[in-house]
Amino acid sequence: MEKIYILDTNVLLHDPMAIHSFAEHRVVIPMTVLEELDIIKDRRDKDVSREARIAINNVEKIMGSATPKEIQRGVKILTNDAQKVIGTLSVFPDQKIQNDDNIPYLNSTHQHANDNRIINVALNLQNTNPDAFVCLVTKDINMRLKAKGSGLEQVEDYRNDKVLDDVDLLSKGYEFFENGFWQGIKRVSTERQGTETIHLIGKGDLPNAYPKMFILDDTDFVGMVINIDQDHIRILDLNRHHLMSESYWGIKPRNMEQAMSLFLLNYDDVDMTVMTGPAGSGKTLLALAYGLHAIIEEKRFNKLIVARNTPPIAEDIGFLPGTEEEKMAPWLAAFDDNLEVLHGGDEHSVSSIDYVKEKANIQFKSLNFMRGRSFNNAYIIIDESQGLTQFQLKSIITRVGANSKIVVLGNLAQIDNKYITPLTSGLTYLVEKSKHYDHASIMHVNGIERSRLAEFAEENL
Repeated sequence: MEKIYILDTNVLLHDPMAIHSFAEHRVVIPMTVLEELDIIKDRRDKDVSREARIAINNVEKIMGSATPKEIQRGVKILTNDAQKVIGTLSVFPDQKIQNDDNIPYLNSTHQHANDNRIINVALNLQNTNPDAFVCLVTKDINMRLKAKGSGLEQVEDYRNDKVLDDVDLLSKGYEFFENGFWQGIKRVSTERQGTETIHLIGKGDLPNAYPKMFILDDTDFVGMVINIDQDHIRILDLNRHHLMSESYWGIKPRNMEQAMSLFLLNYDDVDMTVMTGPAGSGKTLLALAYGLHAIIEEKRFNKLIVARNTPPIAEDIGFLPGTEEEKMAPWLAAFDDNLEVLHGGDEHSVSSIDYVKEKANIQFKSLNFMRGRSFNNAYIIIDESQGLTQFQLKSIITRVGANSKIVVLGNLAQIDNKYITPLTSGLTYLVEKSKHYDHASIMHVNGIERSRLAEFAEENL
């Protein structure tokens, strides 16, 4: 059966390369979608205008020198090597749809005209291709309801970026065994490598293992997966007391998740650590404390770069007075709060904080100004990443240069982007996609360390 997918504008804004996600099938873009992208590409909202321009450029790249008839009929979508056709892309001239056709069209003259025109394209294709699977793809819930109510049989959300069916299944970076981990292990061999103890078990004994995953049990055993090959898993034996007693820049872990997070931050073989968890669990404080330790005491990096996602109203910070750091100050106040935690007890706390900022070469950046640059010898913290798409996170992570480490922080319970849910957040995508990479690590930090009121609010409000 031929499959025809009609894409809404919000799909291309969410993933500008979405056209390539429909395998060998036919992809249709209504003319109204191109008109909306043309308007959006010049908006002051940097992120959404950037995605619109990328989507337009991608369509132009596929269309190339095709004739008007070929564009309406369908142009072949080629793979990167231009050797394989993965489907076709066409533009539907929805301005030609007439209301007197024998199809239940929606009114396209009122305030929701664009949505209705896109739905009308799907209705037209469903009527003219009765033997085909015709589906409207949109991230707008109300638009999906309107389309179904108008008689469109197939309507879907864009799910290519969903790596989970339930956010509760998100990997945590560790697995706990209530009855003792070794009870279920059929065969194990142990060896010493210098000061380290390594356990070798069969891959079938821990089928869901991934690199840098911790193993905990109720007998106080703590281990971390350091290697997975075709048949075996190697586990580094760790000392729970040693983990809990580690201290970086005066900060000691208050629970096991914090202890494991600090271990991963300090692990030489890890280039990226993704830390999730509720507000007040200590993610930012841990990342900052280790960063100061690594730069000032160990001199592993030359600078500490701090960035976070800002709301649309703050995107164009160029109009604000002052330096980039001063412009970003309202949205990076959390880092100043954490610096006060680290140095609030000093005799001259303000002077101490200013000294640390200069000594560690702390730079506050807007994510928009990080794109297109490369950061070498840097320790990078990306805060509040739950509101970013996978495409935005990818564009940031690809900026990480030589001898650098990036720490991505986020709380999936506090997403303020109306187009993103915990399942479609770039943070969720990053966790699930990077957990199998040998040089990345993930950790869900549990436990509210702020106050009993903060804990109540996180769990009940």
